[in-house]
Amino acid sequence: MKILNKATMLSMLLGVGFACTDLDEELNDSFTETFTPQNPGGGASVNVNKALPADGLNAAYDRLRNGTAWHGSYFSVSEISTDEVVITQKGGDWFDGGIWLNMHAHDFRATNPGLNSAWNDIYGGIFQCNDLLSTSLSAQGEAEVRVVRAYLYWKLQDLFGHRIKLQTATGVDVNQNEDPRAIVDFIESEVLDAIPDMGTARVYGRFNQSAAYALLARLYLNAPTYLGSETNPTTGNSYYVDAGNAADMVINSGLYDLDANFTEGPDGRMVSDVFSPTNVDNIEHIYAVPFDEATGGGMNFAQMTLHYPSQLTYRLNEQPWNGYSTLEDFYNSYEDGDKRKDANFIAGPQTDVNGNPILDVAFDKADPDGAAINYTPAINELFPNGSRQAGARLGKYSFKLSQLNDMDNDYVLFRYGELLLVKAEALCRSTDNWGNSEAMALVNQIRERAGVSPYSSMTEDSFLEERGREVFQESLRRTDLIRFGKWGDAWWEKAAHSDEFKNVMPIPLDQINAASANFPLTQNPGYN
Repeated sequence: MKILNKATMLSMLLGVGFACTDLDEELNDSFTETFTPQNPGGGASVNVNKALPADGLNAAYDRLRNGTAWHGSYFSVSEISTDEVVITQKGGDWFDGGIWLNMHAHDFRATNPGLNSAWNDIYGGIFQCNDLLSTSLSAQGEAEVRVVRAYLYWKLQDLFGHRIKLQTATGVDVNQNEDPRAIVDFIESEVLDAIPDMGTARVYGRFNQSAAYALLARLYLNAPTYLGSETNPTTGNSYYVDAGNAADMVINSGLYDLDANFTEGPDGRMVSDVFSPTNVDNIEHIYAVPFDEATGGGMNFAQMTLHYPSQLTYRLNEQPWNGYSTLEDFYNSYEDGDKRKDANFIAGPQTDVNGNPILDVAFDKADPDGAAINYTPAINELFPNGSRQAGARLGKYSFKLSQLNDMDNDYVLFRYGELLLVKAEALCRSTDNWGNSEAMALVNQIRERAGVSPYSSMTEDSFLEERGREVFQESLRRTDLIRFGKWGDAWWEKAAHSDEFKNVMPIPLDQINAASANFPLTQNPGYN
């Protein structure tokens, strides 16, 4: 009954959208005490990023930063819509017209600005690739840019479905695509055509053949979900067989490996070197987007997730925003001895850099912890009065002392650990056997690195749980839940639904309104 009542209440709230200023202002009145920051950091850098190649391709690669690790775009809509991340409304904080509440509740709307930002960020990268491809590039440069563009089209198709515009030349408008197979076939053919001209060596900040094969593996693994057909007409194989073969090209290259190093961070957590502020050119990275606080900004996880007084824990240059946290059930899916639990989340009582408890002077008087900041895994409610300190916080991309708003960590798009899981899943699906011994051995490599006991048996559900624990905060959970048929399940305060049209998001209304009369965009079925 609680879910039903909350869903009804949420629908009423969201129906007024951004016009709900009176409610927002009323709630703000009791939550506006300001925390005064002390000893703010100076942004001292501990990560001197490697120089990027002077090959004239940075304009395309730079666009991979957009929306990848900041609030309000692709990362937000990919994660907040799942069972691993939420932004609760904390009184007057984070109501934002209800846009993140409805995203988590699967009340997807074409007016959601996060969807419009994701569309613009992805298409902006596609347009930049088209601009570069209209110039004189080396054969390798052209191949790399084509694969970058193919990756961006994969993101666009995965999020919004096939009814998008396949625009392959600058300044040329095109008709809306109506063929479900056209985008998949385009991505596949672009990558396959480009691979022979791509380099094989690892070059920081650049796609190589392994990155291209990793993209193919991800495309093939999800193609049956996109198309409703398991057979790849290009090869005659099952898409799952092709996914496993593509993953093998990376796994067997000898260029990558699991990085088992965990290093103590400034907050005392043992954090993974794969995702740390000094993760440049990590052995597990097949491709990671280069971020740098001074020269390549756009990663804001510390600001997005930490409570305001946590500024004192890390001597942050500015006060965080107290937004993102993980759901209790997802946090509890990790065993206590799992190294990833400590590495991925910030939980429990919080202190400043000198070990003194930090306080929230505007704490909720009903909070049993009082003013002392304690990131409890349990969250009292989604809205309207979510506790200000409830929820374990996102810590996989770990923080450094005195960092600026922008972080130094490089954001992983493809890595060896994920490819092991892609190969394992492809084996299970192609043999219709989730107990496949070869697949289980691959999964147990991941579990061994995490410090937990190996699987002696495996089911579809236990595989998904392990994949979720491993690729948390990597913008893959939404796609995984859809592929495993779990997208419509109930979790926490999100009610169950059977609306298959919600496997893709609505096309943003701003894009429909801006499309020309000669080349219009129409909405995805099921959305108004």
